[in-house]
Amino acid sequence: MLIEFTVVPLGSGSSIGDRVAEVLRIVDESGLPYKLTPMGTVVEGEWEDLFRLVKKCHKAVLKNEERVLTSISVDDRKGKKNRLVGKVESIEKRLGKSLKK
Repeated sequence: MLIEFTVVPLGSGSSIGDRVAEVLRIVDESGLPYKLTPMGTVVEGEWEDLFRLVKKCHKAVLKNEERVLTSISVDDRKGKKNRLVGKVESIEKRLGKSLKK
């Protein structure tokens, strides 16, 4: 299963880099495979592990903020593993070239 999630503190100004870094430290320490993108983070794992991670990230940001908006998108496909890399490789194979990463 893949999830993409964002945790956004509301009301603390236009720069949220410190909070994003805090969330990514938690994600990195989880040991789950992930990719940081400019608009969110994609993590691969099992349902319970992924949602426990998102909850931990949400609560960490909420500890220092009055309001937090967390968005989650789930891609669940039976019998497929290593989709964090495999989905991109599948498209590159179809195109016959590597894409910018």
